[in-house]
Amino acid sequence: MKCTVLHESKGRIRVHICRRRMTLRQADIAEYSLAAVSGVRDVKVFDRTCDIIISYECPRAAVVKALSELSLDDERAAEMVPEHTGRELNREYEEKLVSAVTRRFIHKLLLPAPIRRIISIIRAVKYISRGIKCLLHGKIEVAVLDATAIGVSLLRGDYNTAGSVMFLLKVGDILDEWTHKRSVDDLARTMSLGVEQVWLRTAEGQEVLVPVSEVRRGDMVVVRTGSMIPLDGKVTAGDAMVNQSSMTGESVPVHKSEGSYVYAGTVVEDGECTLCVESTAGGGRYDRIVKMIEESEKLKSSAENKAAHLADKLVPWSLGGTILTWLLTRNITRAVSILMVDFSCALKLAMPISVLSAMRECSRAGITVKGGRFLEAVSEADTIVFDKTGTLTYSSPRVAEVITFGGRDEAEMLRLAACLEEHYPHSIANAVVEEAEKRGLLHEERHSKVEYVVAHGISSSVDGERVLIGSYHFVVEDERCLIPDERVFRHLPKQYSHLYLAIAGEIAAVICIEDPLREEASEVVEQLHRAGISRVVMMTGDNERTAKAVAEKVGVDEYHSEVLPEDKAAFIRSEHEAGRKVIMIGDGVNDSPALSEADAGIAISTGAAIAREIADITISAEDLYSLVELKRFSDALMKRIGWNYRTIISFNAGLIVLGALGILPPAVSALLHNASTLAIGLKSMTDLDTEESK
Repeated sequence: MKCTVLHESKGRIRVHICRRRMTLRQADIAEYSLAAVSGVRDVKVFDRTCDIIISYECPRAAVVKALSELSLDDERAAEMVPEHTGRELNREYEEKLVSAVTRRFIHKLLLPAPIRRIISIIRAVKYISRGIKCLLHGKIEVAVLDATAIGVSLLRGDYNTAGSVMFLLKVGDILDEWTHKRSVDDLARTMSLGVEQVWLRTAEGQEVLVPVSEVRRGDMVVVRTGSMIPLDGKVTAGDAMVNQSSMTGESVPVHKSEGSYVYAGTVVEDGECTLCVESTAGGGRYDRIVKMIEESEKLKSSAENKAAHLADKLVPWSLGGTILTWLLTRNITRAVSILMVDFSCALKLAMPISVLSAMRECSRAGITVKGGRFLEAVSEADTIVFDKTGTLTYSSPRVAEVITFGGRDEAEMLRLAACLEEHYPHSIANAVVEEAEKRGLLHEERHSKVEYVVAHGISSSVDGERVLIGSYHFVVEDERCLIPDERVFRHLPKQYSHLYLAIAGEIAAVICIEDPLREEASEVVEQLHRAGISRVVMMTGDNERTAKAVAEKVGVDEYHSEVLPEDKAAFIRSEHEAGRKVIMIGDGVNDSPALSEADAGIAISTGAAIAREIADITISAEDLYSLVELKRFSDALMKRIGWNYRTIISFNAGLIVLGALGILPPAVSALLHNASTLAIGLKSMTDLDTEESK
């Protein structure tokens, strides 16, 4: 690509692309292609002028080479560009705003006064009709204020004021809508990113793990218990109970069988199905996320609902103040000045924008939040419950050793365990599969259909014999499998977690899992205590000895061992009955009931798909410091909302007083009111000052 250097300084270069025009799509291709260069920090592309600003830390030669190789029509480069980048949205509203301002000045400069008056009357019809409709529905809201202000100005013959008010209302509406849509768009783009892998069934009947981007329309994909359905499609075989809460909001799972349609983003709670893909990667995912953000009741915190209700309740008081001012002063100008000011615009804009901006900022920190009320819940929570495996411990445990019984071959037992575990997304299952791969043991499977028993293990058959793998409770107590050597069994290494493999009703092997504690766990617990969490609890299915050792190292306030999924959920219910707000953190299928029961359920990003789907918040698996950051973001958000309340009420009250005293004319009151609304909205979009919340 031929280009000219316009300006250059250390680590920054501005170039002009030598072409007459650049489309929005080409601008996105240029931005994402150059941003992919190692060492490039930031890229800004100006499609109107065909200029590009690049900030970089790499050698200058690397940037020059990337510019020379840049092609705006390269299809491979176009694949790097997300479905939605925000550029088109910004252009749409820029043009709306410029158009509104331009028309206003043209009308004032070129049109004669009589025509301007006619245009004002025609435009006023829309606002007055809105106010009348509001009254007919028995409501006195901001539309009534706007209609009254415009109507009174027209009746007085003050067409300039009426025109100015309508112009400011139009500009305010454009800016409000732009601000809200941009916040939703930014958040949706962040949430829709992520690489998925799927089990693809080949024509030969084999299952191959492939990136979702490689799946094409008509391919067969297998989805099992605990896994997310990655693409829209029709079930061709199998039966499954599917959690569609992300689509319908209904938490009760829906039965899907042959011929049923399933949607990307929903989760198989129980069973297994094979689906024929009907839409490839990304199809509708972004739009569904936007719909979830805009329409889900989860989005609205009680602070947002309080702001909306307060704004509507203040409208009658504004009308009453207007009438009282006119009765006392007999000055219609002063009365109209009060009508130009209402609290609802700023209250209804600033609170949702604050929440959306906080959610977007959390996303940049590797934290995905599904709604504002969950940030509020985190800020108010006083109890936090941790699952142990994959949460307080690393999400990648390792196989320490394999103990066999009855002279069985260690490698064969590990291979069989891996064949059963490889289809189920859990940290311990992953550890078994990785160890088998490391030893080169995985090859053609011999087992038939597997059945997953939530929180216990897996059941299958090999060469006509029933095979079980799972917890002691499942294999020994529930299934009553025989123990061949009691002496060896009693002396299993206590420092490890144990996975029991049984064949034909007899224990064949015990796989010892090393579960290394996260290095930052104890410090994170200490910081959570300092941040206001009074009670930190650990709950695990492990034995008492293992649980006690981990609890002492981490520094939790209490722990519970050998618990079942329903025990975790019951504990959270008991905390609610005691009047406490609870956060639950987990990563497995067995944590799902507790995640649903908590005020804010938090899943680890590498955990089971169903845990991530049911959870209200998902944090990065890299370390637990994300929890501390989440708490700080939540506290800072609630602090910002409080500041917004105080500022909006005090500033607008001041405008009303100045208007009633005759100091501010109606047009100036309207201008200052809209300017303050925009300023507070923009302030609410800035990054949260988390330092102050520490």
